Amino acid sequence: MGTYLSTPKTEKQTADAEGARVRYGLASMQGWRTTMEDAHTAMPQLDERTSFFAVFDGHGGKAVAKFCAKHLHMQFLRSAAYCSGDLASSARKAFLRMDEMMKGQRGWRELAELGEKGPKFTGMLESIIWSPKAGDADKLGDGWHSEEGPHSDFSGPTCGSTACVAIIRNDQLVVANAGDSRCVISRKGRAHDLSRDHKPELQSEKERIENAGGYIVAGRVNGSLNLTRAIGDMEMKENKLLPAEKQTVSAEPEVNTVTLSEDDEFIVLACDGIWDCMSSQQVVDFVHEKLKTEDSLSAVCEKVLDRCLAPESGGEGCDNMTMILVVLKKPTDSAATSSSEQSPVTPTKSAATASSEQSAVTDEEMRPSEPDAPKTPSSSK
Repeated sequence: MGTYLSTPKTEKQTADAEGARVRYGLASMQGWRTTMEDAHTAMPQLDERTSFFAVFDGHGGKAVAKFCAKHLHMQFLRSAAYCSGDLASSARKAFLRMDEMMKGQRGWRELAELGEKGPKFTGMLESIIWSPKAGDADKLGDGWHSEEGPHSDFSGPTCGSTACVAIIRNDQLVVANAGDSRCVISRKGRAHDLSRDHKPELQSEKERIENAGGYIVAGRVNGSLNLTRAIGDMEMKENKLLPAEKQTVSAEPEVNTVTLSEDDEFIVLACDGIWDCMSSQQVVDFVHEKLKTEDSLSAVCEKVLDRCLAPESGGEGCDNMTMILVVLKKPTDSAATSSSEQSPVTPTKSAATASSEQSAVTDEEMRPSEPDAPKTPSSSK
């Protein structure tokens, strides 16, 4: 049956936890696909002030998605911009850093282990996903490319992965996205897209592709990839005259910064296995309804996956599925006091253009209009 199983694997990986600002649940399912290529990271307390959530949807293999789940949050912490409070710049640097880290002997070895094509137990301790505190960022070191071996000239993986990340600190939500995984926020029951699916039909993406020497045929980049941004896919990033963000396929994320308000209820991050079957508003409506009856947030996510699973193989509902549901806690007096004592997030260029006065938010205002200049909406009170 090619890329599909004769019977779907409906067993689900689930988790529930909470931090000072949020509580979350997640569920992932292999479904009809012959392999599971999704991965995720969920850290309600990345540090004492910050929550970090991400979904990764691999293509051509699972190694890059798993690599990102293991390393992206660590590189986010290591950035000097993170220590200064510039979360948007930290996210951008972390995305681009993934491509750099997957080159050379160390990159090859890590990908081989994560893809289970190499010595499975080599470097096992390094494979444990851990969460250093922000204050430990200067202790992480970076001797990544000092490792030598037969694959020292490895140019990086030909497979790739989308990445959609949501970072929450105080009342700031930063969403960084590359690919067609998606982040949606429910504001008074209305769905607002906080990321944009990077597809070849977007004019700004088409222009970058053609400027880099690539082309689009049958809705696919160079006739093969139906995404215009991804981590990995190094054979589409070989123009030595251009920087990383200008390559045919770019790992540079589109970043959107939003100020959270009392009207904001929850955030959904999910791979396209969900969005192929349900619209953003349909997911928000479905979650609202299930929150009335389900005991845990992961159970709500499981219901969404079951709702999307196709009854037979072929077409929509047959992809791997991963969803993270993040419920925003309403701030208490003590939390508000603690928040006021913390240093504010340094605004990015896009955030600096936002109006200082809060106003009603429309779908168009929520959605970034151009990858290089996403809008940053004010929040309605």
